[in-house]
Amino acid sequence: MSDTPDPETIAALFTRSDGSYLCARWGRPIVPVVFGVDDATLGLVKGGFEALCATAGHKMAETDPELGANAMVFFFRDWEELLSVPDLDRLIEGLGPLVARLSAEGANQYRVFRFDADGAIRACFTFLRMDEALSHQPAETLVLGQVAQAMLLWSDVAFTDRSPLAQLSDGRVVLHPEIAGVLRAAYDPVMPNAATDPSHALRLAARMRTQA
Repeated sequence: MSDTPDPETIAALFTRSDGSYLCARWGRPIVPVVFGVDDATLGLVKGGFEALCATAGHKMAETDPELGANAMVFFFRDWEELLSVPDLDRLIEGLGPLVARLSAEGANQYRVFRFDADGAIRACFTFLRMDEALSHQPAETLVLGQVAQAMLLWSDVAFTDRSPLAQLSDGRVVLHPEIAGVLRAAYDPVMPNAATDPSHALRLAARMRTQA
């Protein structure tokens, strides 16, 4: 990406592996809850959402009137552990087959989104199997990367070859400036909660130019 991404580059972030375009943002305040970690990591996750909500100009809340918490992050060692989480099978349709597939693939992360009638994100479930690769990441880096991927419905291949994060000269890891720009543009009040037409990327690019 250049300093000012062109519309085609932005569109690629939301063009799925089947060729379809889909971008969605949260349409309600985000209420995160974390399972399977200590209080320190819990604080990191909530802090990550606070930071990126501030970047996006979006809100957080103490509770969601419909779901209680709507951004659920699960840390665990084995996919099979999810089958024993109370009521999770009611939240995630087809949980058993999903767990079997992810286990067979050796996956270490997976996200499930739920949407409102207008296509806006209403819930996100992030599952992290702490294998060797994830365990070796600094906690702050892992958390910020996961929160970034929960803030928008990105393409399923958006971050296959690149990270949404960047490292500063002092060693700190932050959201990549260009990804931050896309995030701010997507949450601009004039933009729709969800879009399936690639021309949406043209509007994102225009919003990013006004940010510069």
